[in-house]
Amino acid sequence: MAGKADMTQPFPFQGGLIVIDKPRGPSSHQVTAWVGEILQTRVGHAGTLDPGVSGVLTVMIGKAVRLAPLLLSEEKEYVCLIRLHRDVAPPRIREILAEFTGRIYQRPPRKSAVARNLRIRVVHEIDLLDALDRYLLIRVRCDAGTYVRSLCHHIGLALGSGAHMVELRRIRSGHFDETSACTLHDLEDAASAARQGNPEVLKSLILSPGAALISLPEVVIRDTAVDAVCHGALLARPGLSRYDEFKKGETVVLTSIQGELVALGRTLISSKEAGLLKNGLVISPSTVFMDPGTYPRGWKKRDHALSP
Repeated sequence: MAGKADMTQPFPFQGGLIVIDKPRGPSSHQVTAWVGEILQTRVGHAGTLDPGVSGVLTVMIGKAVRLAPLLLSEEKEYVCLIRLHRDVAPPRIREILAEFTGRIYQRPPRKSAVARNLRIRVVHEIDLLDALDRYLLIRVRCDAGTYVRSLCHHIGLALGSGAHMVELRRIRSGHFDETSACTLHDLEDAASAARQGNPEVLKSLILSPGAALISLPEVVIRDTAVDAVCHGALLARPGLSRYDEFKKGETVVLTSIQGELVALGRTLISSKEAGLLKNGLVISPSTVFMDPGTYPRGWKKRDHALSP
């Protein structure tokens, strides 16, 4: 029936992001599966949270699952409750926490799904938010893949008191924080309303894939180059309309003149070098979001690349 969503069909969107406030209990995989069931579409998540950990879980919908390598690599932020095994003076606690800022060595726990190889991660900030008896509340901003439980254990060793993590909550993942998050109940209510013909609330919860790319340089490409990029063509200098400053080897966002997300690409030269060219290859597409044929073909096959 026109005007109403068919409950047996997926919701009418091709891709996007939804930030879920994951509760303690279920795994990230289970929460993501529930989102897929609610929205009747393909999903994936960016950054695993253990069952006992709550907080920001970015779920990729449809074509947005292609953003996984980028989203998985972004830094994370946590609030953590630690219990010391013996009393330690607050000045000593602050001194030791400061020593854990910077590059640290970690080995994944035995229960981890990854190989237990020694790895280096960067802890960008550790703040002591509160201390009561033997309990410490800290905020940690760190690289993706940092094991906060192990960090707590090592802090306890450095203090000479011993310590363990009591509770952990992720408050930010990349660009998305708690203010962007909704609960599974919120999502189910919004999906139910959409099935009844009112999709506005659901639309407000689904973020554009571009929301995850705001920190990357933007390269606006001409209409005649869009379809070539959608076919995986290397982007030549004539296909560029305007662009932010970028370095060689950097990931950039390719958009149409109308502001549509076309692809991500890896730069072959810097923007300074591109500005001196009339011809020549500038960007190699790495992840394409727009379907071929969305724009008219404006390229021809030449050598081993497609040039607009």
